[in-house]
Amino acid sequence: MQTTVPASQSTWQSKLAALGPGLLMASAAIGGSHLVSSTQAGAMFGWQLVGLILLVNLLKYPFFRFGTQYTVETGHSLVEGYAQKGRGYLWVFFILCVVSSVIALAGVGLLSASILHFVLPGVSVPLLATLIIGSTFLILLAGHFKALDGLTKAIMLALTVTTVLAVLFAASRGAAAPADFVAPSPWTLATLPFLVALMGWMPAPIEISALTSMWVREKQKDKASSLNDSLFDFNTGYITSAVLAIFFVALGALLQFGTGVEIPTAGGAYVTQLMNMYGGAIGQWAVPLIAFIAFMCMYGTTITVVDGYARASGEALRLLQNKPSLTTGHLNAWILGIGLVGLFIIIAMQAQLAGMLRFAMIVAFITAPVFAWLNLTLVRDEPSLTPGLRWLSYAGLIFLAGFTVLFLLNLAGIVK
Repeated sequence: MQTTVPASQSTWQSKLAALGPGLLMASAAIGGSHLVSSTQAGAMFGWQLVGLILLVNLLKYPFFRFGTQYTVETGHSLVEGYAQKGRGYLWVFFILCVVSSVIALAGVGLLSASILHFVLPGVSVPLLATLIIGSTFLILLAGHFKALDGLTKAIMLALTVTTVLAVLFAASRGAAAPADFVAPSPWTLATLPFLVALMGWMPAPIEISALTSMWVREKQKDKASSLNDSLFDFNTGYITSAVLAIFFVALGALLQFGTGVEIPTAGGAYVTQLMNMYGGAIGQWAVPLIAFIAFMCMYGTTITVVDGYARASGEALRLLQNKPSLTTGHLNAWILGIGLVGLFIIIAMQAQLAGMLRFAMIVAFITAPVFAWLNLTLVRDEPSLTPGLRWLSYAGLIFLAGFTVLFLLNLAGIVK
């Protein structure tokens, strides 16, 4: 057990100094689930899915929180915790983490390239994706966590301000749907794949908790923070992500819902529609600015995904091989490997943006019960696990496992 900073030393200054890992988590979260799925949820179903989005954020909360809490209390990352539980736990995490890393990178990288293609239509998506992933490698190679930490705060602030402004402008004009418009129901088995995809990356895949744990450990090395301050950072990022998800739903509900405009589900067409939604709310003059901010948001997500998955995968392999530490060289090798495989998938599926994102989100949801269970096993015997968090964890496990079973039965044609 490491010596933690006493809670009595927690001040607003120390809380602000602790900000970083939680915002990195939020940056990783605010990707396809917010810009695409949340907006589409509002565009197709109005406000009907707000409750589900809030519920998913609530039921996933303890599993994400454990990443910060466990690391601050023990000085070990979640990955090290899995290793202490047994090699079987570590192998499960390692395999799922490696698979998730390239799928997640392909999804967010393709969306990043599609947004940039909206600004630079004369440049092909594969070339843009290559430049994005290549520059990601150079940024991480140059500064790793510190460069990532500073960049994330600026991106998050810009995206939050512009999205809130867009929603306020849209709300001031009133909803676009006619008063007598009858909303379609999202509560059917036909919409189950969309719901599962929406929940899979809402607010993020649960394995992001292990990535957050690695970032917390790096932050603690630079400047140790108390548990209270570290949880303030985590809660700030988590709540910001959840609130922004509702704002993106509001964009779709206010500007697209009930208008009869077809919502594209393939290629980069929805990116164009999304940018025009911002323009319709704020003014067409703002479209280039919004496109730049949206790109920076997804670019930040791409960077955090590459960095975080590389750290977690490399750390897991290190522990499986009983090596003393994850060297910079090995970390860079993981960053390069994940980037190259992700880029290959992007080039192969460049015309299937919606399908790639949907697949990544569904995989994230199917694996969510496993990652949630892994995290719970580390803290379930700890005295710091309050009864409220314990029961919320059990409820979350039942919810995630239940929906996963229902989806797989539906996919197999057993439940129709």
